[in-house]
Amino acid sequence: MARIKGGMNAKKKHNRTLKLAKGYRGARSKQYRVAKQSVMRALTSSYAGRKQRKRQMRQLWIARINAAARINGLSYSKLMHGLKVAGVDMNRKMLAELAVNDAAGFAAIADVAKKALA
Repeated sequence: MARIKGGMNAKKKHNRTLKLAKGYRGARSKQYRVAKQSVMRALTSSYAGRKQRKRQMRQLWIARINAAARINGLSYSKLMHGLKVAGVDMNRKMLAELAVNDAAGFAAIADVAKKALA
């Protein structure tokens, strides 16, 4: 029986990695060995980046809520505690959206929190 060599499979694997490395600078996009290292690192970083993006968005929402809460005479922590006591179950994403786009609506929610604290 004839021996099957692995050239086609190796070429396919190399091309897959080089395709992922497209746009990298210099040897990183041309040479397989260097490209493989760069792609592995990039994939690791992109995985970590997806987790960091969630943290950064939450941080941004909290900053926006805090700024709007202080305009309405409350701190962020007092507002959140007041909403919890009042039984208002609203996530930070929606509160931040209200704070940016609907100041009157946010003011109404802040009043609910103030009454619950008093």
